[in-house]
Amino acid sequence: MSCNRFDLPNTRREFLQTAGCGFGAVALAGLLGEQSAAAAIPLPQRAAKAKSVIFLFMEGGPSHLDTFDYKPLLNKLAGQSLPASFKPPITAMGESKSPLLECKRTWKQYGQGGLWISDWFQNVAQHADDLAVIHSCASSGINHAGGVCSMNTGSVFGGRPSLGAWASYGLGSENQNLPGFVVIKDSEATVVNGVRNWGNGFMPAVYQGVEFNSDGVPIKYLDNPKGVDRKRQRDKLDLLGALNRDYGASRASNTELDARIRGYELAYKMQAEAPQAVDLSKETEATKQLYGMDNEATAVFGRNCLLARRLVENGVRFIQLYSGAGSKWDSHKGIEVNHSRLCNAVDKPIAGLLADLKARGLLDETLVIWGGEFGRTPMSEQGDGRDHNPTGFTMWMAGGGVKGGQTYGATDDLGLYAVEDRLHVHDIHSTILYLMGLDHTQLVYNHKGRPERIDQNEGHPMTKLLGA
Repeated sequence: MSCNRFDLPNTRREFLQTAGCGFGAVALAGLLGEQSAAAAIPLPQRAAKAKSVIFLFMEGGPSHLDTFDYKPLLNKLAGQSLPASFKPPITAMGESKSPLLECKRTWKQYGQGGLWISDWFQNVAQHADDLAVIHSCASSGINHAGGVCSMNTGSVFGGRPSLGAWASYGLGSENQNLPGFVVIKDSEATVVNGVRNWGNGFMPAVYQGVEFNSDGVPIKYLDNPKGVDRKRQRDKLDLLGALNRDYGASRASNTELDARIRGYELAYKMQAEAPQAVDLSKETEATKQLYGMDNEATAVFGRNCLLARRLVENGVRFIQLYSGAGSKWDSHKGIEVNHSRLCNAVDKPIAGLLADLKARGLLDETLVIWGGEFGRTPMSEQGDGRDHNPTGFTMWMAGGGVKGGQTYGATDDLGLYAVEDRLHVHDIHSTILYLMGLDHTQLVYNHKGRPERIDQNEGHPMTKLLGA
């Protein structure tokens, strides 16, 4: 029966406001009922093997010269000044004229491709045939704030969406009971720039990353309060949702409110599925040992890597693991002590992750990325350290369809500048999205009338990374 109630608007503005609220409610209902929260763009034109990404972020800037980029000339010229044939670099600490610092590592060639890897990563080296080592990375960020922000968002300035947010926006989630983008640090220390590194920027807040804990219970406050059963919790959420939707009806542009409503719904769903997804007690002792969880030095990052594998199995799209949260990879002084400890903490867990993914048939569809915000200089700082080097450094990728056992690009003979197939952060982001089946030129979000992209219209994917 008709209610015979008609609200006649008196002005065009009132009509549009009322109609807009109605459309907003329909859109919200659709968001809550859809199977994914992907962007309204065509499905990827190219079938991609990489369904998920695990980004192993060494915060503070690991030295490529002591890990994956072998430079024999560096030791021959150690103690001397940078040759005059090199363009004087701009360094964060202004010690560009300091003598060259020798590399004290032992290097060997591994795999069929003969990749040079130092003894700091002798466990990862056993997977050399799976590694696509990119020696020609570059960034615009010379300090940690700009470098970390650039590697995560494509800009040295805060406010833009993170790479994980773009991936979630473009592809949605394969599991509506878990977040599509998860971040796990190796300590309670704050990553430089904080949560902006996995933020949504100008996108709706539903695309931001969700931080899990590195120890204890991965997800805090997931259980219902004592004395509250699941039905009562459902009733509370329904009431809260109704109040929020009523409040948001006249505030359609408030994406934080939409995100909060979705967050409550996701938390309710996670109460049923997340405990099983993050329950490491189901893993065998052999698996835990594979990740180094039986050793105090490797237990934390090993646990995080194992959690990442379980999240991939449960359909999480983008997982970012931080090693050295709080810029602990920064080595202006005492690089031997600093990097020895940190490399030892991650080497076995990363090797275990690669081995486990491969054994379970997941490596081909999981893109594993290793790197930091920049590398280190061949020149010394404070005698036994190295300064920041954003002009040429190394990252590697494995799985996700990349062609492993090879190096791509190159730095000069001292590892200071990228000189062959230079891959700027914009290109790195474009490449990652390409490997996930997304054309970064078509992944667009309109912000204040301007079509925005992850690469700010400057990136080009390195398609040669893709295997046959």
